[in-house]
Order: sequence, then C-alpha cells, then structure tokens
Amino acid sequence: MKIATILDQIDLGSMALPEFQRGYVWNRDQVRGLMQSLYRRYPIGSLLVWVTRSEGAASRGDQAPAPGVVKLLLDGQQRITTLYGIIRGRPPRFFDGNAQAFTGLYFHLEDETFEFYMPSKMKGNPLWINVTELMQNGVGEFISQLYAHPELAPRMKTYIQRLTDIDGIKNIDLHVEEVTGEDKTIDVVVDIFNRVNSGGTKLSQGDLALAKICAAWPEARQAMKEVLAGWEKAGFHFNLDWLLRNITTILTGEASFSSLKDVDTQRFQNGLTMARDTCNYLLNMISGRLGLDHDRVLGGRYAFPVMTRYLVLRSGKLKDARERDRLLYWYVHSFLWGRFAGSTETVLNQDLKVLEPVDGALDRLIEQLRLSRGSLTIRPEDFAGWSLGARFYPMLYLLTRVCGARDWGSGVPLSANLLGKLNALQVHHIFPKALLYEHGYQKAEVNAIANLCFLTQGANLAISDSRPEVYLEEVERRFPGALASQWVPLDRELWRPENYREFLAERRRLLAAAANRFLDELLNGSAAASVAVNYSTVLNPTTAPVPVEDDEIRALIEWVKLNGLPKPELDFEVCSPTGEVLTVVDLAWPAGVQEGYSQPVALVLQEDKDQNKILNQAGYRYFTSVKDLRAYLETLVGISTDHETSVV
Repeated sequence: MKIATILDQIDLGSMALPEFQRGYVWNRDQVRGLMQSLYRRYPIGSLLVWVTRSEGAASRGDQAPAPGVVKLLLDGQQRITTLYGIIRGRPPRFFDGNAQAFTGLYFHLEDETFEFYMPSKMKGNPLWINVTELMQNGVGEFISQLYAHPELAPRMKTYIQRLTDIDGIKNIDLHVEEVTGEDKTIDVVVDIFNRVNSGGTKLSQGDLALAKICAAWPEARQAMKEVLAGWEKAGFHFNLDWLLRNITTILTGEASFSSLKDVDTQRFQNGLTMARDTCNYLLNMISGRLGLDHDRVLGGRYAFPVMTRYLVLRSGKLKDARERDRLLYWYVHSFLWGRFAGSTETVLNQDLKVLEPVDGALDRLIEQLRLSRGSLTIRPEDFAGWSLGARFYPMLYLLTRVCGARDWGSGVPLSANLLGKLNALQVHHIFPKALLYEHGYQKAEVNAIANLCFLTQGANLAISDSRPEVYLEEVERRFPGALASQWVPLDRELWRPENYREFLAERRRLLAAAANRFLDELLNGSAAASVAVNYSTVLNPTTAPVPVEDDEIRALIEWVKLNGLPKPELDFEVCSPTGEVLTVVDLAWPAGVQEGYSQPVALVLQEDKDQNKILNQAGYRYFTSVKDLRAYLETLVGISTDHETSVV
C-alpha cells in the first residue's frame, strides 16, 4: 500500500492506532534515519494491522472510526506517525508525544542530508529545502526558486531529480500484513504483537486489560487519567497500571488483570469511582495519622490494592481508631520489609485471599506478614540504609511527624501542617555533606538515614554547612530537648567528624526504639490515637512544593517538564529480580527516556565505588553530573541548545 494511501486512510478514520499502544517516542535521529532510508529507497519493514469491526473499536484521537471495519495499526506506529507529521505538516489525530521530533526537517540538495532547521546554517541558502513544504506543494515551486540562482545551473538536472525523489517518497509501497478473522480476539492479537515486536516494548497484562475495557468504553483511559491528575495536584504521583490494579482488586478480589475479562462497562466505571474514593480515604488517613503527606515519603504503594479491597468490604470506611491503627500497622511493615518488591501479583493474591471473611482479616494479614518476615521488631541496623530512596526514609519522616519532633530554628513541633514557603519541611544532613567528604567518608555513609532529619526551610538555611559540634550546642542551648526530640545523641564527643560512625550507631539505636514504640501503639492501642476515622473521600490540592534537596536536580526536573519528557523517578532503588535493593540513584528513567527504544538512564551524584559495576550489570547508562545528563537528553530527543534555532 502506498504511503500516501495509508495517510489518506488515517484521515478517513479507516486506519487508527489502538488504545493499548504507547505514544510517540522517536527522536530526531530516528526521524532522519527513516527519511534517509526512504530517500535511498532502502526497505523500512512492513506494517502489521488488525482488521476488526469499527463498532466498539478503541482508537486514539477525536475522530470516530470509519463505518464497517477499521484497521488498527499494531506494528509501525512510530514510522507512520513520523511520515504523517512530515508529509501533512501536523501530527495525526491519534498523536501522543513530542511533535518537535519531526517538525522543521530540511534536505540539502548537494550533500543529500536531512537536518532540522537552523537559521545560522540554512537561512537564505537555496540548497536547503523544507521537506514538508516540498511534500505539500510539489517540486515545481522549488524548481522555480532554483532557477532564480544562475550559479546552480550546472547542477540543476541533479537537483531536480533529488527533489523528485523526495516527493516520490509518498508513492513508496509498504507491505501491510493484516490480522483478520473472528477468532482474532484481543488476547490473540496482543500475543501476535509481542511476537512481532520481540525487540521492543511488550504489551503488558495491564495494557491488554485496558484495551478490553477501552473496546467497550473508549473514554476509559481519559477518565482514568483525570483521576491520576487529581492525585498529582494533591502531591501524589501514580500511574495507570497502579490505578488499574486497585480497580481490579476492588471489583474481583484478585490481583490478576485477566480477572477483568467479565467486567462490563458500568461495573468498571463504578470500580473507578470506588478506587478514587477509597484511595483518597486512605491517603487522607495516612497523611493524618502517619504524617506521610506527599509523594516522596509515601511508601508501600502496592499495599493500596489490598487496603482498598478491605475498605470496600467494610462498605467504604473503618469502624474505629483501633481498626485504623491495626491496618496502618500492617501497611507500615509492608513497606519497611519490601512486601511487594518482588513478585507483586503473587504476593497481592496471597494477601487478598485472607480478607474474607472481613472480620478477623487484619489479624490474618499481620500474621501472614509475620510468617514471611520472621520478626516484625525493628533493629538499629535496619536504619543503616542511605538516601531518600531507602525504605526506612518514610519511617524517619513518619516518626518526625507523629512523635513530637521539634524544629531547630524555632523549637516548635513539626507535627502540624506547616504552611508557607519557608515552613515546608526539608531534609537536613546533621553532619554536612562537604565536611564528611573532606574527612574521607563514602557516599553511602554521608547520606545515611541516621544522618538525616527534617527541619523547616528557615532552620535549614540558618544552619547551612555549620559544623555539628558548633550548631548542635547552640540548638540545645536555645531549645532544650529539641535535639532529643529528633533522636540526636547528646554525647558531645559524638558530634565530632572523627566520631561520625559512632554517632550513626547511637542514633540508629534511638530511632529503632522510637519506631518500635510507635508501631506497638498502632498494634495494641494508644490513648493518643484519635477516635475519628471518618476521613474524606475528597483529596484537597496542595500548594506546597514536594521537597527536592538538590537545586540542580530541581532545575533539571523543571527543564524535563518544560520539554515534555517523561517524569523521572527520584531517589530510585535499583533492585534485583527478587526485589533486593542493589543501590540507590539520585534520579532515573528505569524504562528509558524513550520507552522501548533507549536503555535505562540514571543520575548518580557523588558516585561510590560499587555503583559503577551495579549499574552496568543492570543495563543502565548513568551520568555523574546534571550537565552531562542534560546534554544526553538534548541529543536523545533532539532538543537544540542553539538559541537561534526556531521551528518553521
């Protein structure tokens, strides 16, 4: 089928992109490579389409499929989207990605190269031809422009042929393999897709389940994205797969997405509403009782499908503070010990099975966790992790919020919701990083959990890089008991850099004791526990920024957002297949910046000696400076740093 005909069919709605496909992820190098191959008349591979009835066919975009049948593009999305964008001069209706990847492509008639527009290089040069304008207006206009330059006359015949070759790309035939027949269910088609696309990103069970839902309810993906956007405004970042998992467990009591096969549209819509409301209830409860009030400190995300199912079995709310605290006891231990870090679906099913009958379910959940763990007592060495990505980091924040920890700049408790830019809680290194590096300590020690505490921004700025033996003495003088409230040993000898390891050991002991006391209160009851358990099913937006410790990383995240790149994971745990934490990186795209086309990427500031080997074995491309990472991202996605560059 000719490329021009394929594009016409897209415009007519007789060819479309199925809902379970990922968005456009190609970069400018890949666009140039495709056009160079087509110009040279090299093969670029065939397309795979699924011919199915248009009634109920779920496709991207706001144009309804043509009546009768529709061809859903399974393999070839990136190629066809690129060609559509270049030839039509705009993205197709089903587009979901960064149009800058194919906007402003030019061809040099002498060098026969494709480049993206740069005024300093191309402006006023008749040999640089706008490819989109050529595709839309034909060769005649450009031939006239060339004849206006007599110096080009000796090469005119060659240039005209090259213009014709580019324009002729529209008439190149691509082989289209069709999957047809009543027996070709979505299950079969997705299996075919995964076999054909063996070198790229596979469709997951979640993709398949969502495709089935979208076949009957095309607006399902958008409705789910609106729920996710509400959580984003409240400071919590979740993905479609996670939301779909909660819907699945709520509706079926099972973790496997395949259990949705008999769920009709109305029931799924109800499940989405229940997932939104129960998750909001839980987030309000976790924020209010545990103080875990933003994304960076929210552990145990995959405990939520168990808790949302439990809430539904309880008709949407818990009966009293005792039941709430025991559920939270299970929740906290589930993320401390990485309950769902390995085979998530298998472990979820184990926990879901003990929820019915609902009376006594919490006892069974806790006992199951105890059997898998052995002991639920926290030991000092459990706080030996490091960085904000460690599983005990949320525990440290939790203790700060619920145990009366006091600010070192004002002496006031940090338990209340603090308002205002200078009052947002920030991570503070008790022993400054620069001081510890000067004394030869490694990154894991410098960023140890036991070296971290939380202060208001004002206190953090006031302390800055002061030596601990100096500023800790001043804090204790001004606000007696404030150091102890943050589990800082009061032995002055431990405040010296040469005794830093002893300081860590003692603070870990104090933290473990505090953690065990609080968890025991959750399990066995506490007079301080509020009786109210009527938490709202509405989550209020937050105005407080999620704290990012490093200014360079904060600026990079803003730049990433501005340029439409996927959001990276902060303080990301790189784990083994069994869920064991191998190392923690400052920032990562674990599936690649271009999912399915680029390798995992990580940022490692202050690299330690073991991370190089670990990240290489895990297949990561990693950078040790924000500048180098940004340069890589600019190259990967074709973002120009030339301020003269403009898009035409």
